[in-house]
Amino acid sequence: MLLTVMASYVWAQDPVLKAPGAVSAGQSVKLAVQGHGSATFYLVGPDRVLKRKISLGEEIEIAAEDLKTAGKYEAIACNGGNCSNTQFNVLPSQPAQLIFFLHPSRVPVSSGNAVNATALVLDREKNVVWSSANVNFKIDLPDGSSSTRAVPTTRGIASFAMDSRSRQGKVQVTASLDDVSEPRVIQQVAAEACGLRMTAAPTGRFMTFQTDPIRDCGGNPLPDGTIVSFTKTDSTGRSTVDSPIKKDRAVARFEVTGPAKVSVACGVVVGNELSLGGAR
Repeated sequence: MLLTVMASYVWAQDPVLKAPGAVSAGQSVKLAVQGHGSATFYLVGPDRVLKRKISLGEEIEIAAEDLKTAGKYEAIACNGGNCSNTQFNVLPSQPAQLIFFLHPSRVPVSSGNAVNATALVLDREKNVVWSSANVNFKIDLPDGSSSTRAVPTTRGIASFAMDSRSRQGKVQVTASLDDVSEPRVIQQVAAEACGLRMTAAPTGRFMTFQTDPIRDCGGNPLPDGTIVSFTKTDSTGRSTVDSPIKKDRAVARFEVTGPAKVSVACGVVVGNELSLGGAR
């Protein structure tokens, strides 16, 4: 690609620069400089400024390394006090890279629009590719099924939101464009407990309280370590035991010496209440 520079070492005529056509990022440009003698050449770009002495009448090459960043560039030639300038654009080249985000890393099952997938399309020089392209997303679910969807980019970005599925486990979403693909994984976890219930059994002067297997409304077991709170209210006041779920159940023990009420809760879900020393 040639950029013609007309300059005179002895004439009073100003140098003349002609802008090149569109240049792709990472592409070198050759400038044809007409005239005799020497001059100073400047190139002002989005991320750098170049200055060099040039010999009029000799071809000058701007290296690809100096044209990596897409944007507007200004070329300036000065011969003595006479300067001329012109502008040209460096455009992103073909798509070559994807930056892919899948958010959040953990999500409750059966949640509407809870998962967001966003892909950013870049060229080999890491410029955002503004021209429209279709990014393909493949969704692999815990039950082994999969689905795909194609999303066109807008200003280099392709994104969509989807519901989390009803079954807990890993969901892998892979974004791909041509030969480039980027996989990401999120973990679907059980939602809030559903139908929380406990029973009581005496053990000496203590009472042992144990929940039924704790599931969400889709039948997914809540993970071990999830805290369940047991609260006893009697004549002495209130006392609470926080117990982690182990193998689907949570257990707590209270000393009961008179009438008392014991309730159970997990997160925002409240279960049944048992009255001791009276009717259940």
